[in-house]
Amino acid sequence: MNKSVLEVSIGQATDRGVKAVNQDFHAAHVPDCHLLKSKGVVVALADGISSSNVSHEASATSVQSFINDYFSTSEAWSVKTSGLRVLEATNSWLHAQARRNLRSYDPNLGYVCTFNALVIKSRTIHIFHVGDSRVYHLHPKLIHADSNHADSNQFDQDHSDGLELLTADHRFYTSEEHSYLTRALGMDTQLEVDYHAQTIDTGDIFINATDGIYEFVSEDFIVETIERYRHDLNFAAQTILKQAQDNDSDDNLTIQIIRIDKVQDQTTEDVHQQVTELPFPPNLKAREEFDGYRILRPLHTSPRSHVYLAQDIESDTQVILKTPSGELRDNTAYLERFLLEDWVARRIDNPHVVRPGPSNRPKNYLYLTTEYIQGQTLDQWMRDHPEPDLETVRNILEQAARGVQAFHRLETLHQDLKPDNLMMEPDGTVRVLDFGSTRVAGIIEIESPLERQNLLGTAQYSAPEYFLGGLGSTESDVYALGVITYEMLTGKLPYGSDVARIRKAKDLNKLHYVPVRQHGRVIPIWVDEAIRKAVHPQRSKRYSEPSEFIYDLRNPNADYLRKSRAPVAERNPVVFWQGVSSALFIVVLYLLYQQTK
Repeated sequence: MNKSVLEVSIGQATDRGVKAVNQDFHAAHVPDCHLLKSKGVVVALADGISSSNVSHEASATSVQSFINDYFSTSEAWSVKTSGLRVLEATNSWLHAQARRNLRSYDPNLGYVCTFNALVIKSRTIHIFHVGDSRVYHLHPKLIHADSNHADSNQFDQDHSDGLELLTADHRFYTSEEHSYLTRALGMDTQLEVDYHAQTIDTGDIFINATDGIYEFVSEDFIVETIERYRHDLNFAAQTILKQAQDNDSDDNLTIQIIRIDKVQDQTTEDVHQQVTELPFPPNLKAREEFDGYRILRPLHTSPRSHVYLAQDIESDTQVILKTPSGELRDNTAYLERFLLEDWVARRIDNPHVVRPGPSNRPKNYLYLTTEYIQGQTLDQWMRDHPEPDLETVRNILEQAARGVQAFHRLETLHQDLKPDNLMMEPDGTVRVLDFGSTRVAGIIEIESPLERQNLLGTAQYSAPEYFLGGLGSTESDVYALGVITYEMLTGKLPYGSDVARIRKAKDLNKLHYVPVRQHGRVIPIWVDEAIRKAVHPQRSKRYSEPSEFIYDLRNPNADYLRKSRAPVAERNPVVFWQGVSSALFIVVLYLLYQQTK
């Protein structure tokens, strides 16, 4: 029996009103193919604060990011989990933008906006709300009920017998004329979002509106207009907006009207899918067919996952297919991180980062796919090229850094950069692989033994702060790039295995950098000093971004040039005092020898 497909009608209207700039932003997306069933329909709007001249950018970013990122989240996640994770990541990004661009952070001047999103999936509407934009529900029976047009130009939310208000304003009133927002996207590092879900039925109507609309139009006018123009919701939205303008609205105006025309039939399978995760795949073998793929050969097996080279039977495209280890099926934290990998991959679009596999059909099992890249890992390349020239090293690191920078622009850390996770294509292109250890700002990770002390990456390339129990940062990824650079030039690690022994802050003083030149490589001192800074034991003394490190690998830093002309005691105090101690020891031995004669 064919299941009916969810159908909705959407009307939208926006205008800057009396303001010079429209700081509102709105959008809706009705996907096709299986995403309509698995992810639903998204309608969202945001309203920037008037005190900030960049809040229109916050509004546009929050709406566009929510729609794009929501549809990139795993289909095994619930709507609530997907929506909240996307908003937490977006909030962190907005707040970080303000910190970067404002000398002294002031939320009234930052990337701040109110936000509402409605996700309609199967027979449920999910509402995410922060700020003072509002969502109303209009029951089907009220559309045809008699209503008397009111002269009032405001909604009376306390005495409403027509529209049901589903959200609460996050606004504090100091007087009848003055108030301020208490919650909004980008306002603080921590975000508290109101989430509400309710069952829907055919004919239900939902209104999503900013204060420029709902404070200047009566509820009866809304109901009557939607009834009169029920076959053209865009015109209904425009009519309501025009009425608000005629009633002297003093703000930007945006309204969205959503009508449920047909709900999706639920089967037992649908209900099961909503409350449980996708089943684990069986152990796969070469030539076996699995969920639309043909397994070509296994590539890697570990206690955490199994990786295969597979071929999409429909398109003949080769992909990398990764399945979780069945031994961890009860480890919720591990499964959350496994699902996070796919979302991170779909958020990043960069020529130096591996792309996710196509998502053109529903999954029947829990697994991930990425594109298959022909070539060899940097680890293997280094074995084949044990003494690469400096220019080749620079070229490889520049490409890797561009890929890492793509993570950082989305407030995401890679956290497991190593030669095995950098792929060299035949044409020389370098691609960053593996999203299994990434950390997205704003997302609170679940504690588990797998994530103890925040050390998710490979110990040899992990920055000292991880071994002290600290969280990673962009400087931590720079450290890993610095270690890779040092290893390419010397075949060794800058501190050997000593970093993994770090347990206390004072242990950092035991880590001494041995210059690349002491390993017999002839490189400019300013290049060596750039590497020294990238792998400095103290995070605050490293480069803050990969781009800064890469720049100093190619361009002589004036400070490093001065250091090359400085006395030995300043350039390398450890070597200097070792030399002094050796000389004194020889003198003492000589004097003792003279006394014994």
